[in-house]
Amino acid sequence: MSFLRFSPYVFKQAWRHRVRTLLTAGGIAIAMFLFTAVQAMQHGVAQATRETAEDTTLVVYRKDRFCPATSELPQDYQRKIERIAGVTSAAPMKVVVSNCRTSLDVVTFRGVEKDQFLAMREGKIEIIAGTTNEWKRRTDASLLGEALAKRRGLSPGMTFDAAGITSYVAGIIRSDDPQDQNVAYTALEFVQLAGRDQLGVVTQFLVKVDAPELLEPVAAEIDDLFLTAQEPTTTFTEKAFASRIADDVIELVAFARWLGVGCLIAVLALIGNAIFLSVQSRIAEQAVLQTLGFGRGLVARLIMAEGAMIALFGGAVGAALAVGVVRVGSFALSVEGVSIPIEAGPGLLLTGIGVCVALGVVAGLAPAIMAARQEITACFRAV
Repeated sequence: MSFLRFSPYVFKQAWRHRVRTLLTAGGIAIAMFLFTAVQAMQHGVAQATRETAEDTTLVVYRKDRFCPATSELPQDYQRKIERIAGVTSAAPMKVVVSNCRTSLDVVTFRGVEKDQFLAMREGKIEIIAGTTNEWKRRTDASLLGEALAKRRGLSPGMTFDAAGITSYVAGIIRSDDPQDQNVAYTALEFVQLAGRDQLGVVTQFLVKVDAPELLEPVAAEIDDLFLTAQEPTTTFTEKAFASRIADDVIELVAFARWLGVGCLIAVLALIGNAIFLSVQSRIAEQAVLQTLGFGRGLVARLIMAEGAMIALFGGAVGAALAVGVVRVGSFALSVEGVSIPIEAGPGLLLTGIGVCVALGVVAGLAPAIMAARQEITACFRAV
Protein backbone atom coordinates (compact mmCIF):
# COMPACT_ATOMS: atom_id res chain seq x y z
CA MET A 1 0.00 0.00 0.00
CA SER A 2 1.53 3.30 -1.11
CA PHE A 3 2.06 5.80 1.67
CA LEU A 4 0.88 8.58 -0.66
CA ARG A 5 -2.66 7.21 -0.33
CA PHE A 6 -2.73 8.62 3.19
CA SER A 7 -1.88 12.19 2.12
CA PRO A 8 -5.56 13.34 2.27
CA TYR A 9 -5.76 12.04 5.84
CA VAL A 10 -2.52 13.84 6.78
CA PHE A 11 -3.84 17.07 5.25
CA LYS A 12 -7.13 16.79 7.15
CA GLN A 13 -5.29 16.26 10.42
CA ALA A 14 -3.16 19.34 9.84
CA TRP A 15 -6.17 21.41 8.76
CA ARG A 16 -8.35 20.27 11.65
CA HIS A 17 -6.68 22.87 13.90
CA ARG A 18 -6.32 25.42 11.13
CA VAL A 19 -5.55 28.43 13.32
CA ARG A 20 -2.70 26.63 15.04
CA THR A 21 -1.47 25.22 11.73
CA LEU A 22 -1.54 28.61 9.99
CA LEU A 23 0.21 30.35 12.89
CA THR A 24 2.88 27.63 12.90
CA ALA A 25 3.32 27.87 9.12
CA GLY A 26 3.52 31.66 9.39
CA GLY A 27 6.29 31.43 11.98
CA ILE A 28 8.13 28.93 9.80
CA ALA A 29 7.76 31.25 6.80
CA ILE A 30 9.31 34.17 8.70
CA ALA A 31 12.18 32.03 9.95
CA MET A 32 12.85 30.60 6.48
CA PHE A 33 12.68 34.08 4.93
CA LEU A 34 15.52 35.18 7.22
CA PHE A 35 17.45 31.92 6.73
CA THR A 36 17.24 32.18 2.93
CA ALA A 37 18.26 35.86 2.97
CA VAL A 38 21.33 35.01 5.07
CA GLN A 39 22.21 32.18 2.68
CA ALA A 40 21.92 34.60 -0.26
CA MET A 41 24.40 36.97 1.40
CA GLN A 42 26.81 34.12 2.11
CA HIS A 43 26.59 32.99 -1.51
CA GLY A 44 27.41 36.51 -2.67
CA VAL A 45 30.45 36.75 -0.39
CA ALA A 46 31.74 33.40 -1.63
CA GLN A 47 31.27 34.44 -5.25
CA ALA A 48 33.07 37.76 -4.79
CA THR A 49 36.04 36.47 -2.76
CA ARG A 50 36.65 32.84 -3.73
CA GLU A 51 39.79 32.54 -5.82
CA THR A 52 40.01 29.96 -8.58
CA ALA A 53 42.84 28.33 -10.48
CA GLU A 54 41.97 30.42 -13.56
CA ASP A 55 42.41 33.82 -11.89
CA THR A 56 45.11 35.90 -13.61
CA THR A 57 44.22 39.45 -12.54
CA LEU A 58 45.99 41.70 -10.04
CA VAL A 59 44.81 45.01 -8.57
CA VAL A 60 47.48 47.66 -7.97
CA TYR A 61 46.31 50.19 -5.37
CA ARG A 62 47.87 53.10 -3.50
CA LYS A 63 49.58 51.80 -0.37
CA ASP A 64 47.87 52.56 2.96
CA ARG A 65 44.75 53.89 1.25
CA PHE A 66 41.24 52.47 1.41
CA CYS A 67 38.46 54.61 -0.06
CA PRO A 68 38.94 55.18 -3.82
CA ALA A 69 38.88 58.94 -3.23
CA THR A 70 42.20 58.68 -1.37
CA SER A 71 43.99 56.31 -3.74
CA GLU A 72 45.89 58.38 -6.30
CA LEU A 73 48.47 56.86 -8.62
CA PRO A 74 50.24 58.43 -11.61
CA GLN A 75 48.84 57.04 -14.86
CA ASP A 76 52.36 56.70 -16.28
CA TYR A 77 52.90 53.75 -13.89
CA GLN A 78 51.17 51.80 -16.65
CA ARG A 79 54.23 51.72 -18.94
CA LYS A 80 56.53 50.61 -16.14
CA ILE A 81 54.18 47.83 -15.03
CA GLU A 82 53.79 46.53 -18.58
CA ARG A 83 57.58 46.12 -18.87
CA ILE A 84 57.59 43.53 -16.06
CA ALA A 85 58.08 39.96 -17.28
CA GLY A 86 54.84 37.97 -17.23
CA VAL A 87 52.53 41.01 -17.49
CA THR A 88 50.30 40.97 -20.57
CA SER A 89 48.46 44.26 -19.92
CA ALA A 90 47.94 46.95 -17.30
CA ALA A 91 44.66 48.86 -17.46
CA PRO A 92 44.43 52.19 -15.60
CA MET A 93 41.12 52.82 -13.85
CA LYS A 94 39.61 55.83 -12.11
CA VAL A 95 36.97 54.84 -9.53
CA VAL A 96 34.35 57.26 -8.18
CA VAL A 97 31.65 56.03 -5.80
CA SER A 98 28.44 57.70 -4.67
CA ASN A 99 29.05 56.49 -1.11
CA CYS A 100 32.31 55.10 0.27
CA ARG A 101 30.59 53.57 3.31
CA THR A 102 28.79 50.24 3.31
CA SER A 103 25.43 50.59 1.59
CA LEU A 104 22.86 48.63 -0.41
CA ASP A 105 22.54 51.26 -3.16
CA VAL A 106 25.91 52.53 -4.32
CA VAL A 107 26.75 53.64 -7.85
CA THR A 108 30.37 52.97 -8.77
CA PHE A 109 31.81 54.74 -11.81
CA ARG A 110 34.87 53.09 -13.31
CA GLY A 111 36.69 55.17 -15.85
CA VAL A 112 38.55 52.94 -18.31
CA GLU A 113 40.34 53.15 -21.65
CA LYS A 114 37.47 51.89 -23.76
CA ASP A 115 39.27 49.89 -26.46
CA GLN A 116 41.53 48.23 -23.90
CA PHE A 117 38.55 47.42 -21.67
CA LEU A 118 36.65 45.74 -24.51
CA ALA A 119 39.73 43.75 -25.49
CA MET A 120 40.34 42.54 -21.92
CA ARG A 121 36.67 41.63 -21.35
CA GLU A 122 36.03 40.02 -24.73
CA GLY A 123 33.91 36.91 -24.16
CA LYS A 124 33.41 37.78 -20.48
CA ILE A 125 30.68 40.39 -20.80
CA GLU A 126 27.49 40.28 -22.84
CA ILE A 127 25.72 43.37 -24.15
CA ILE A 128 22.04 42.72 -23.41
CA ALA A 129 20.77 46.18 -24.38
CA GLY A 130 22.24 49.06 -26.34
CA THR A 131 25.52 48.95 -28.29
CA THR A 132 29.22 49.41 -27.67
CA ASN A 133 29.41 51.69 -30.73
CA GLU A 134 27.31 54.30 -28.94
CA TRP A 135 29.46 53.86 -25.82
CA LYS A 136 32.67 54.41 -27.77
CA ARG A 137 31.25 57.39 -29.67
CA ARG A 138 30.11 59.47 -26.67
CA THR A 139 32.57 60.58 -24.00
CA ASP A 140 29.88 60.74 -21.32
CA ALA A 141 28.37 57.34 -22.18
CA SER A 142 28.29 54.46 -19.69
CA LEU A 143 27.93 50.71 -19.86
CA LEU A 144 25.87 49.72 -16.82
CA GLY A 145 25.96 46.42 -14.98
CA GLU A 146 22.67 44.55 -15.25
CA ALA A 147 21.95 44.67 -11.50
CA LEU A 148 22.58 48.45 -11.29
CA ALA A 149 20.35 49.15 -14.29
CA LYS A 150 17.58 46.98 -12.89
CA ARG A 151 17.76 48.53 -9.43
CA ARG A 152 17.70 52.10 -10.76
CA GLY A 153 15.22 51.40 -13.57
CA LEU A 154 17.67 52.57 -16.26
CA SER A 155 17.76 51.63 -19.95
CA PRO A 156 19.76 52.73 -23.01
CA GLY A 157 19.06 56.31 -24.05
CA MET A 158 18.44 57.55 -20.51
CA THR A 159 20.70 59.77 -18.39
CA PHE A 160 21.29 59.51 -14.66
CA ASP A 161 23.10 61.42 -11.92
CA ALA A 162 25.22 59.90 -9.17
CA ALA A 163 28.37 60.88 -7.25
CA GLY A 164 28.21 64.32 -8.89
CA ILE A 165 28.47 62.79 -12.39
CA THR A 166 25.80 62.95 -15.09
CA SER A 167 26.12 60.10 -17.57
CA TYR A 168 24.31 58.80 -20.64
CA VAL A 169 23.33 55.11 -20.67
CA ALA A 170 24.69 53.55 -23.86
CA GLY A 171 24.28 49.89 -22.95
CA ILE A 172 23.59 47.26 -20.31
CA ILE A 173 26.06 44.43 -19.71
CA ARG A 174 25.72 40.98 -18.17
CA SER A 175 28.69 39.31 -16.54
CA ASP A 176 29.52 36.52 -14.10
CA ASP A 177 32.01 38.81 -12.36
CA PRO A 178 30.36 40.33 -9.25
CA GLN A 179 32.27 43.60 -9.77
CA ASP A 180 30.63 44.09 -13.19
CA GLN A 181 27.06 43.82 -11.93
CA ASN A 182 26.76 47.09 -9.99
CA VAL A 183 29.07 49.41 -11.90
CA ALA A 184 29.01 52.07 -14.61
CA TYR A 185 31.94 51.84 -17.04
CA THR A 186 32.74 55.08 -18.84
CA ALA A 187 35.69 56.89 -20.40
CA LEU A 188 38.73 57.34 -18.16
CA GLU A 189 39.13 61.02 -19.03
CA PHE A 190 35.44 61.71 -18.42
CA VAL A 191 35.58 60.36 -14.86
CA GLN A 192 38.88 62.12 -14.16
CA LEU A 193 37.46 65.50 -15.18
CA ALA A 194 34.04 64.93 -13.62
CA GLY A 195 35.72 64.08 -10.33
CA ARG A 196 37.64 67.40 -10.54
CA ASP A 197 40.95 65.53 -10.65
CA GLN A 198 43.80 66.30 -12.99
CA LEU A 199 44.25 64.15 -16.04
CA GLY A 200 46.91 61.51 -15.51
CA VAL A 201 45.77 60.48 -12.01
CA VAL A 202 44.06 57.11 -11.53
CA THR A 203 42.76 55.06 -8.63
CA GLN A 204 44.16 51.67 -9.52
CA PHE A 205 45.48 49.38 -12.25
CA LEU A 206 44.07 46.04 -13.34
CA VAL A 207 47.05 43.89 -14.34
CA LYS A 208 46.71 40.69 -16.36
CA VAL A 209 49.50 38.11 -16.11
CA ASP A 210 50.36 35.16 -18.34
CA ALA A 211 49.59 32.40 -15.83
CA PRO A 212 48.09 32.02 -12.32
CA GLU A 213 51.44 30.94 -10.87
CA LEU A 214 52.89 34.35 -11.77
CA LEU A 215 50.41 36.30 -9.62
CA GLU A 216 52.49 36.42 -6.43
CA PRO A 217 55.93 37.08 -7.98
CA VAL A 218 54.56 39.78 -10.29
CA ALA A 219 52.68 41.43 -7.38
CA ALA A 220 55.88 41.49 -5.33
CA GLU A 221 57.88 42.92 -8.24
CA ILE A 222 55.35 45.70 -8.83
CA ASP A 223 55.41 46.78 -5.18
CA ASP A 224 59.24 46.62 -5.10
CA LEU A 225 59.38 48.77 -8.24
CA PHE A 226 57.44 51.61 -6.58
CA LEU A 227 58.62 51.05 -3.01
CA THR A 228 60.57 54.33 -2.85
CA ALA A 229 58.29 56.29 -5.19
CA GLN A 230 56.24 59.23 -3.96
CA GLU A 231 53.11 57.10 -4.49
CA PRO A 232 53.99 53.53 -3.34
CA THR A 233 51.70 50.67 -4.24
CA THR A 234 50.20 47.56 -2.71
CA THR A 235 49.15 44.74 -5.04
CA PHE A 236 46.68 41.91 -4.49
CA THR A 237 44.90 39.34 -6.58
CA GLU A 238 41.48 40.62 -7.65
CA LYS A 239 39.57 38.34 -5.23
CA ALA A 240 41.99 39.03 -2.34
CA PHE A 241 41.57 42.76 -2.96
CA ALA A 242 37.78 42.43 -2.72
CA SER A 243 38.14 40.36 0.47
CA ARG A 244 40.48 42.95 2.03
CA ILE A 245 38.31 45.96 1.19
CA ALA A 246 35.04 44.31 2.22
CA ASP A 247 36.45 42.72 5.37
CA ASP A 248 33.83 44.32 7.63
CA VAL A 249 31.00 43.16 5.37
CA ILE A 250 32.40 39.64 5.30
CA GLU A 251 32.59 39.56 9.09
CA LEU A 252 29.01 40.81 9.32
CA VAL A 253 27.79 38.10 6.97
CA ALA A 254 29.77 35.48 8.89
CA PHE A 255 28.07 36.62 12.11
CA ALA A 256 24.71 36.41 10.31
CA ARG A 257 25.25 32.65 10.04
CA TRP A 258 24.27 32.44 13.69
CA LEU A 259 21.02 34.15 12.75
CA GLY A 260 20.50 31.39 10.21
CA VAL A 261 21.16 28.74 12.84
CA GLY A 262 18.69 30.46 15.17
CA CYS A 263 16.07 30.41 12.40
CA LEU A 264 16.49 26.66 11.97
CA ILE A 265 16.16 26.11 15.71
CA ALA A 266 13.00 28.23 15.69
CA VAL A 267 11.56 26.13 12.85
CA LEU A 268 12.34 22.93 14.75
CA ALA A 269 10.67 24.25 17.91
CA LEU A 270 7.58 25.54 16.09
CA ILE A 271 6.94 22.29 14.26
CA GLY A 272 7.70 20.14 17.28
CA ASN A 273 5.31 22.11 19.48
CA ALA A 274 2.51 22.02 16.89
CA ILE A 275 2.82 18.27 16.31
CA PHE A 276 3.05 17.49 20.02
CA LEU A 277 -0.16 19.45 20.72
CA SER A 278 -1.86 17.78 17.75
CA VAL A 279 -0.94 14.29 18.95
CA GLN A 280 -2.05 15.04 22.51
CA SER A 281 -5.46 16.22 21.29
CA ARG A 282 -6.24 12.98 19.46
CA ILE A 283 -4.97 10.18 21.69
CA ALA A 284 -8.18 8.19 21.27
CA GLU A 285 -7.94 8.50 17.51
CA GLN A 286 -4.51 6.90 17.58
CA ALA A 287 -6.01 3.97 19.47
CA VAL A 288 -8.80 3.63 16.88
CA LEU A 289 -6.25 3.57 14.06
CA GLN A 290 -4.32 0.80 15.77
CA THR A 291 -7.57 -1.09 16.37
CA LEU A 292 -8.36 -0.87 12.64
CA GLY A 293 -5.01 -2.46 11.86
CA PHE A 294 -2.74 0.51 11.39
CA GLY A 295 0.70 -0.61 12.55
CA ARG A 296 2.68 1.48 14.99
CA GLY A 297 5.24 2.26 12.31
CA LEU A 298 2.52 3.57 9.99
CA VAL A 299 1.03 5.71 12.77
CA ALA A 300 4.48 7.19 13.43
CA ARG A 301 5.05 7.92 9.74
CA LEU A 302 1.68 9.66 9.46
CA ILE A 303 2.60 11.97 12.32
CA MET A 304 6.01 12.76 10.82
CA ALA A 305 4.35 13.37 7.45
CA GLU A 306 2.10 15.92 9.13
CA GLY A 307 5.13 17.81 10.42
CA ALA A 308 6.76 17.64 6.98
CA MET A 309 3.59 18.97 5.32
CA ILE A 310 3.34 21.98 7.63
CA ALA A 311 7.06 22.63 7.17
CA LEU A 312 6.77 22.33 3.39
CA PHE A 313 3.99 24.90 3.23
CA GLY A 314 5.59 27.45 5.58
CA GLY A 315 9.12 26.89 4.28
CA ALA A 316 8.11 27.20 0.62
CA VAL A 317 6.29 30.48 1.26
CA GLY A 318 9.15 31.99 3.27
CA ALA A 319 11.94 30.85 0.95
CA ALA A 320 10.02 31.91 -2.17
CA LEU A 321 9.38 35.39 -0.73
CA ALA A 322 13.07 35.80 0.14
CA VAL A 323 14.22 34.70 -3.33
CA GLY A 324 11.65 36.99 -4.95
CA VAL A 325 12.66 40.03 -2.89
CA VAL A 326 16.37 39.46 -3.58
CA ARG A 327 15.89 38.96 -7.32
CA VAL A 328 13.50 41.89 -7.78
CA GLY A 329 15.58 44.23 -5.61
CA SER A 330 18.96 43.33 -7.22
CA PHE A 331 20.64 44.21 -3.93
CA ALA A 332 24.38 44.35 -3.36
CA LEU A 333 26.46 45.28 -0.34
CA SER A 334 28.95 47.83 -1.63
CA VAL A 335 31.87 49.26 0.27
CA GLU A 336 34.71 51.44 -1.05
CA GLY A 337 33.87 50.57 -4.65
CA VAL A 338 33.80 46.80 -4.10
CA SER A 339 30.47 45.06 -4.63
CA ILE A 340 29.23 41.97 -2.76
CA PRO A 341 26.09 40.80 -4.60
CA ILE A 342 23.14 39.31 -2.73
CA GLU A 343 22.03 36.55 -5.08
CA ALA A 344 19.30 33.93 -4.81
CA GLY A 345 18.20 31.47 -7.46
CA PRO A 346 16.18 28.28 -7.84
CA GLY A 347 18.95 26.24 -6.21
CA LEU A 348 18.76 28.30 -3.02
CA LEU A 349 14.96 28.02 -3.03
CA LEU A 350 15.09 24.23 -3.29
CA THR A 351 17.77 24.06 -0.61
CA GLY A 352 15.63 26.11 1.79
CA ILE A 353 12.55 23.97 1.18
CA GLY A 354 14.54 20.76 1.54
CA VAL A 355 16.09 21.87 4.83
CA CYS A 356 12.67 22.89 6.16
CA VAL A 357 11.03 19.57 5.22
CA ALA A 358 13.90 17.66 6.84
CA LEU A 359 13.43 19.70 10.01
CA GLY A 360 9.70 18.92 9.88
CA VAL A 361 10.40 15.20 9.82
CA VAL A 362 12.92 15.50 12.67
CA ALA A 363 10.56 17.66 14.74
CA GLY A 364 7.78 15.12 14.33
CA LEU A 365 9.98 12.19 15.27
CA ALA A 366 9.64 12.45 19.08
CA PRO A 367 5.81 12.89 19.08
CA ALA A 368 5.54 10.06 16.53
CA ILE A 369 7.55 7.66 18.68
CA MET A 370 5.54 8.66 21.74
CA ALA A 371 2.23 7.99 19.98
CA ALA A 372 3.41 4.71 18.44
CA ARG A 373 4.53 3.32 21.82
CA GLN A 374 1.24 3.95 23.59
CA GLU A 375 -0.89 0.88 24.25
CA ILE A 376 -4.42 0.84 22.85
CA THR A 377 -6.00 0.39 26.28
CA ALA A 378 -3.93 3.22 27.74
CA CYS A 379 -5.08 5.53 24.96
CA PHE A 380 -8.76 4.84 25.60
CA ARG A 381 -8.23 5.19 29.34
CA ALA A 382 -6.65 8.62 28.82
CA VAL A 383 -9.73 9.98 27.07
